[in-house]
Amino acid sequence: MRKFCGPDEIIASQPIDELRAALHSETGIRVTAGNAEVVETAETILIGVKPTVVLPVLAELAVQLGGKLVISLAAGIRLSSMEPLASARFMRVMTNTPSAIGRGATAFAPGTRTTMEDIAQVKKIFSAIGVAVQVNEEHIDAVTALAGSGPAFVYTVIEALAEGGRKTGLLPEVALTLATQTVLGASQLAAESNLSPEELRLTVITPGGTTAAGLAAMEKHGTSSGLIAAVEAAAARGREMAGG
Repeated sequence: MRKFCGPDEIIASQPIDELRAALHSETGIRVTAGNAEVVETAETILIGVKPTVVLPVLAELAVQLGGKLVISLAAGIRLSSMEPLASARFMRVMTNTPSAIGRGATAFAPGTRTTMEDIAQVKKIFSAIGVAVQVNEEHIDAVTALAGSGPAFVYTVIEALAEGGRKTGLLPEVALTLATQTVLGASQLAAESNLSPEELRLTVITPGGTTAAGLAAMEKHGTSSGLIAAVEAAAARGREMAGG
């Protein structure tokens, strides 16, 4: 994980006393009970509240947010809904839980007042915790489905692989260890190789062999179709949330 800034350069608000104390104890960052203090202190503001709370929070802090870079991490809240509330430079960002270990997949979308400096700043921030790419806002729902929800789909794959190993005789803990490492290694190879997933798959397959038999079973049970449908369903739900 690449270091972007020190804890003394970060301030966060948390209204619950116990959580606020724990946050400071675990990270060393400055904490406060009020959003206003954060906005008055920082020039780059990350909005990390539930989607239903985003617009009320922005309306409450509209004056203090003027001229600042505001990054919304909420799904379903459009730039067109945020920008009329304050004269800030708004951007939307969607990341995922592997960012906690520096392996995040993040996409960001500029707003109408976003500057090139803002784009560089956001890319620098989120590249420190993984990969960050720029997209148009119309694609954020797809990013939410693929990167935001995607880890849950991958965990389901790991779980299924491990269960397959258990059913063929492995101890549960051995099967889970091997399944997890297999997914990790295959993902890393896909990221570092110049080969496409299809080309990489072909390096494993021997005609008439075990891999070919397994892939035929996956095709029969619609594994690929199910994963594609999962991303499409998650994206559709994201659009519904935005419309609501």
